[in-house]
Amino acid sequence: MKTLLLDGNSLSTGDVLRASARGLNIGISAAAKKRMNASRRLVERWVESGDTVYGITTGFGELASVRIGVGNIEQLQLNLIRSHAAGVGDPLPPEIVRAMMVLRVNALAKGFSGIRVGTAELLVRLFNNDILPVIPSRGSVGSSGDLAPLAHLVLGMIGEGTVLHRGRRATAAAALKRARIKPVRLTAKEGLALINGTQMMGAYGSIVAEEAGMLCTLADLTGAMSTEALRGSDTAFDDRIHALRPHPGQRASAANLRKLMSGSEIRESHRYGDDRVQDAYSIRCIPQVHGATRDVVNHAKKVLTIEINSATDNPLIIPADGVHLEGGNFHGQPVALVLDFLAVALAELANISERRIERMVNGNLSGLPKFLSEKSGLNSGLMIAQYTAASLVSENKVLAHPASVDSITTSANQEDHNSMGSVAAHKLWQVLGNVRTVLAIELMVAAQALEFAKIHPRSGGTMTAGKGVEAAHREVRRTVPKLRGDRVIADDITRFLELVKRGTVLGAVEKSVGTLR
Repeated sequence: MKTLLLDGNSLSTGDVLRASARGLNIGISAAAKKRMNASRRLVERWVESGDTVYGITTGFGELASVRIGVGNIEQLQLNLIRSHAAGVGDPLPPEIVRAMMVLRVNALAKGFSGIRVGTAELLVRLFNNDILPVIPSRGSVGSSGDLAPLAHLVLGMIGEGTVLHRGRRATAAAALKRARIKPVRLTAKEGLALINGTQMMGAYGSIVAEEAGMLCTLADLTGAMSTEALRGSDTAFDDRIHALRPHPGQRASAANLRKLMSGSEIRESHRYGDDRVQDAYSIRCIPQVHGATRDVVNHAKKVLTIEINSATDNPLIIPADGVHLEGGNFHGQPVALVLDFLAVALAELANISERRIERMVNGNLSGLPKFLSEKSGLNSGLMIAQYTAASLVSENKVLAHPASVDSITTSANQEDHNSMGSVAAHKLWQVLGNVRTVLAIELMVAAQALEFAKIHPRSGGTMTAGKGVEAAHREVRRTVPKLRGDRVIADDITRFLELVKRGTVLGAVEKSVGTLR
């Protein structure tokens, strides 16, 4: 397995996604270790000289005025982790925990946290040995960063709490012993350096942003298939239209649609003699709606790339100047806002997708058999598939309400504005899953609708769809047969969802027509 060397400066959201899926091991670059050693020497000098430094020789938060003696510094850091491990709720998904571990090491690798290289390397060893601390999902308010979740992460490093070791639940002490890893004994600044940061928010954001990019392309595919199934026009996707309003995402989406529908006999069959002047918005405005979401996803990636390569704890140690600076880089507002924005943008992909689903199953709008059943009445066909999509879309509208506009005071009013970015992250994760499912349902419905749309209205012969749409249709039919009579639709949705998650359909399409944007 390849090793991703973390240097604090060059991590991408794509790297985070690959590492979270166990596609990479991690390590710390030599240059990063040199920087880390420089800041660590300063911490040790201040401890030896008895300087007053927040979180090193003082208490935390509102207790910053309480002086801590040198003999209690290790106990201070241990107490910090135990007291801040106050999370509740279901555990975070393993892929989010892996991403958090990568992001925490990368932040430390910048060299401004004052932590020992060996302590950071222990976290690397846990990751590479697939020892994942079990982290309750709720308890963070998004500043001072994700304190509670990160404290549970550090519990695993000190041999306390519970972990998943290669997928099996165990005590941290037992898992570390099996892996021949000695628990770390935290010393000055180290507990604080490990839990002050935005790594849970960043983990969710990085993974969702990458997955969202894939869903934007999938939405173009399902939109193209739905357009063919509804015998819609491709005129609205002409680049001359989009060049006059050149938002990058809009032009990319339109280009995908043209490529997917190229060579369509279905389109040619109604080019002349069709009395429809324009299609409904859910067809005609696909590039404008999908494209706007694309632009938000790309904006989110830019913000998150800055965030995951930033020093986000407090105080920050500046070796070049020999100083410590107390600030607020742990505040999650930049991430919270973009996670809320991303949830809104993703929800719109499902919104417009559900409208296309409705048009296909509604015989009065589509001209196709009602609910896409050969024997409507005896069979309900895909009637309830649209209900399911509508339910998920409605749920997304609630989840899209921004969390970042809220704030509740903590730490005896010392921390009097919090980002609530962790709430935004959890909601975004749910929205992502809902959108993926709605697009899978559209793919299912469009594939069924296409079975009828391929029949020439005058000759009764069989027509082909565009080259890309045909490739997608062939691929889904390799797994899920045409619906001829009623069957358990939940099973079909599950199978389509698996195709979406595996990227099987998009892979087949790009093999046929080339890379989509």
